Amino acid sequence: TNTAARKTTKHYLSHAQEQEENKEDNQPKILIFANQQKKKGNSMIEFSAQQIADFLKGSIIGDPEVKVNNLSKIEDGKPGTLTFLSNPKYTQYIYETNASIVLVNNSFEPEKAVKATLIKVEDSYKALSLLLNLVAANMPKPAAGISPLAFVSETAKIGKDVYIGEFAYIGNGAEIADGARIYPQTFIGHHTKIGKDTTLYAGVKIYDNCVVGANCILHSGCVLGADGFGFVPEKDGSWSKLPQIGNVYVDDNVEIGANTTID
Repeated sequence: TNTAARKTTKHYLSHAQEQEENKEDNQPKILIFANQQKKKGNSMIEFSAQQIADFLKGSIIGDPEVKVNNLSKIEDGKPGTLTFLSNPKYTQYIYETNASIVLVNNSFEPEKAVKATLIKVEDSYKALSLLLNLVAANMPKPAAGISPLAFVSETAKIGKDVYIGEFAYIGNGAEIADGARIYPQTFIGHHTKIGKDTTLYAGVKIYDNCVVGANCILHSGCVLGADGFGFVPEKDGSWSKLPQIGNVYVDDNVEIGANTTID
């Protein structure tokens, strides 16, 4: 099984490299820039106000060349960071903040001088979400492949571009769809199905015959499919366990927090 896993890992890594080389044509310029900086080994990627405004389709009031490499709260803004103003009760802080860039709604009109460069957008909170998604997309992720230290049953079906980390266990008849990420020490029971592009972080345990849909995120320590509280009272005052033979079904696009249990 380990020999097969190593061959599979080599195949997946090669396929992932081909995808990486071909995907930039359809990316926004700011994402291409981020990828280029990452390839150069730059851990802190700086973006200018102009790059951010172009990405968000916003307009700039201030210095288009000012750069940021981190985020901050508007009341605690520091030079080199980006913040946002969405809730009117925080408006006072925009005149005091030391943040270099502030995202504001198009409707915002300053009543006095603002030190920061403003980027006006339709919805500053939504714009922040887009930027955070950009940052998250550029965070380091494990390359596709199966660790030789993982156990994958010979009857399991593994899709393309799947990552399976060290000491993960994939049971008999389990199905792992394309692009799924199975982090170390995860247990996937017999005949359980994991959907496309779903991420299971370290230590997730999923019992037999469960189904997790596409684009889901299960954080560390989640347990799906364990027995619920089912006992039958006996005449002598004792209790007999009621077998739990059902399963758990999680639909597409679901995120489950750390240490959550779903019986």
